[in-house]
Amino acid sequence: MPKSISISNRRYLGNKYKLLNFIQEVIENHCNDINVFADLFAGTGSVAFGFRDSKTLITNDILYSNYICNLAWFGTEQFRQEILEQMIDGYNAANPTHANYMSLHFADTYFSKSDCKKIGYIREDIERNYKTGKINSRERAILISSLLYAMDRVAKTCGHYDAFIQNATFDEHLELGMPTVSNENAPNNQCFNEDINQLAKRIYADLVYLDPPYNSRQYCDAYHLLENVAQWKKPKVYGVARKMDRSRLKSDYCTRSAAIAFDDLIKSLNTRYILLSYNNMSTKGDDRSNARISDEDIMRILSEKGNVQVFSQDYKAFSAGKSDISDNQERLFLCTCR
Repeated sequence: MPKSISISNRRYLGNKYKLLNFIQEVIENHCNDINVFADLFAGTGSVAFGFRDSKTLITNDILYSNYICNLAWFGTEQFRQEILEQMIDGYNAANPTHANYMSLHFADTYFSKSDCKKIGYIREDIERNYKTGKINSRERAILISSLLYAMDRVAKTCGHYDAFIQNATFDEHLELGMPTVSNENAPNNQCFNEDINQLAKRIYADLVYLDPPYNSRQYCDAYHLLENVAQWKKPKVYGVARKMDRSRLKSDYCTRSAAIAFDDLIKSLNTRYILLSYNNMSTKGDDRSNARISDEDIMRILSEKGNVQVFSQDYKAFSAGKSDISDNQERLFLCTCR
């Protein structure tokens, strides 16, 4: 039987898992009658997961690799636990020898050549079983998520895929686990893989939680390899880091247009409460680390929508070692909409 995987077992920049209690406390103390909770920059889904037992969830992320994991954790289609466990055990026992897309393009970079063969073999088999009707769309999502989590655990990186560790020793090998997903999710849960500003025009939620990128570091650059495997379109890759074309995945929230995009988003939201996570990096780091939306713009834009309260909690900022960062706080801006 495969080991269990929890939602927090993925490394992810800006992951709010450790701040979940803080977020829940603010909502519990300052928001009333929240039945539908929307997490529209959902990432790995760790915040939405904290509300899975009591709310109807709407999740969204521009990366397909995050969407497919959210579909695994929060989807409503029924899955067959025993069948999935048998398939995962089979994948773990497999020892494929034939070259495939992964081994031809990524061998001995982030993973060993043998693990690349295994990743390619597993991903191809998942797609084959789905296309022939042997597994349904949520079972496919669960298996892909299992593969992505397993890859993330053994990848020779510093937590993202901008580069791999040169001359690494591949001392750990791919082992898939069974995500601790449920067949009892709220029946009206919805998972999206869309541009957030377009989606905002079509949905309603009692509370919308927003955790946009803070700086210029594009998530599609940091997680291109997981995105590649999740999509499985086998694109051309280039450069030392073996990146694919990511132009359509670039986020305005990582550019100088972030405040304009944020203004449009807030105006479009149909909700009673907006809860925004945004730290106080401001201009504390190098240019790439600095916030793309100023506090002045945040307060101006949210105040046009409703009454704003700000809550803060100390946190340890991510740094590549080039920035002198201290006294950092994660802030929650709560807008009670008019």
